[in-house]
Amino acid sequence: MAINNDVLPSSSSSSSSSSSFFIFASSSAFTALVVLLLLLFLYSNKVVKPGRRDVKSRLKFPPGSYGWPIVGETAEFFRRCMEGAPETFINDRVERYQCDRVFKTSLFGERVAILCGASGNKFLFSNENKLVHVWWPASVRRLLGPCLATSVGDEAKMMRKMLSYFVNPDAFMRLYSNTIDSVTRQHITTHWQGKEEVTVFPAAKLYLFELACRLFLSLEEPQCIAKLAADFNIFLKGLVSNPINFPGTRFYKARRATAAIKKQLLTLVRQRKVALQMGGASPSQDLLSHLLVTPNQNGAFMSEAMIVNNILMLLFAGHDTSAAAITSLVKALGEHPQVYHKVFQEQSEIASSKVGAAGDDELLQWEDIQKMKYSWNVVSEVMRLTPSGIGVFREALTDLKYEGYDIPKGWKLYWSASFTHRDANLFPEPTKFDPSRFDEGGDHTLIPFSYVSFGGGPRMCIGKEFAKIIILTFLHHLVNRFRWDLVIPDEKVEYDPTPIPVKGLPVRVLPHIPSVP
Repeated sequence: MAINNDVLPSSSSSSSSSSSFFIFASSSAFTALVVLLLLLFLYSNKVVKPGRRDVKSRLKFPPGSYGWPIVGETAEFFRRCMEGAPETFINDRVERYQCDRVFKTSLFGERVAILCGASGNKFLFSNENKLVHVWWPASVRRLLGPCLATSVGDEAKMMRKMLSYFVNPDAFMRLYSNTIDSVTRQHITTHWQGKEEVTVFPAAKLYLFELACRLFLSLEEPQCIAKLAADFNIFLKGLVSNPINFPGTRFYKARRATAAIKKQLLTLVRQRKVALQMGGASPSQDLLSHLLVTPNQNGAFMSEAMIVNNILMLLFAGHDTSAAAITSLVKALGEHPQVYHKVFQEQSEIASSKVGAAGDDELLQWEDIQKMKYSWNVVSEVMRLTPSGIGVFREALTDLKYEGYDIPKGWKLYWSASFTHRDANLFPEPTKFDPSRFDEGGDHTLIPFSYVSFGGGPRMCIGKEFAKIIILTFLHHLVNRFRWDLVIPDEKVEYDPTPIPVKGLPVRVLPHIPSVP
């Protein structure tokens, strides 16, 4: 076999040059490796300026570990989420460090103090804009841009006031009731009626995205909605991800999809501006018109870019988390037929009261939603066990003291709904499905801040009542027409970032037989 001498050492000058280059490259690589290891060492030990070391040595940090340099314990955090048990990330560390109030870790490249349970929730919610304010991982900030979710202080307060005008029960009565009821009926007729099997999660996403487009934008064009929905699914996959903008990564794909969504939304904004000027649109017909014609308390109008960002945020909040909640609700009712029957009894009584003189069903009103007390208890128990949002970050605005430990300014703090909701001290037999917990005087009313599916404090979910109306309207029409069996009874659920059954929750649709199981 011939041997290529060009790659072997020799006494020739060209070989010497190659050999020298190889040695130089190896030395450079070694030097780079040494520098990298030094940087990692400095990061992991948080080298401080002379004069600050004594101050640092006197601080009493919470127990815990920062994990690997730079990446910290982020991979483990994501792994537990993908296993469908995000609370175990906290449970394991509470047990390991023998501290059930607070521990330290490192997530998304940041030093983090995780505050556990109702007391931690109370501390963070009560000190919003005083000692802490909201913080999101870089991927969320870069994709959403400036909007209500990412803004803080007075700017966030003004935005919240403007947006809340369109997501409260009064808006439901004035603007949304007919649309929500008609879109819900049409969806169930199209995607459930006559079907032997329905995959719930994608069907719920389609329903809620179309509904959000109708309510917020008066957008009804199927092709336009389908294009937005396709880009939205890509955006969601990269919303909470490693923000590496490199082809093939989730974040790279999400940035391209987000740019396409914002371009389409900007076109809609500018078209609406013209329509408003020409009298072809009403200033009060939807959220988009409201944001275009309504100044804030200082007389300033929201910029086009800010309107686009807030609509993007509301499309996400208004459909993805609710789709997860509806899917979890359908799953729970399939697992607990006795609960389904009680829900059906309540909803059938309401349906009976809505039959008009001509035999037609009248539209649901806010008063009807308020009668669905047991149904909402069921939804609340579903969201206790499977919260659509597992937790949120805050950032320390100053050096803090919590439970005797020091939390420096700039550290991130995290509260967890999934951990709090499975705390046996707050909810006896926490893994048991028991809607009676939410009766008056039930478990969650005993200790404030124990049920936090919608957050709390000044940043409590702006769309809480809006979500309640949509979920209960869907439930009303579904159970009055169908019952169902789970195709995969023990289907695994992953948090990515919302809880999603890995197969989308296929169910066998059965004709309704109003009898006790």
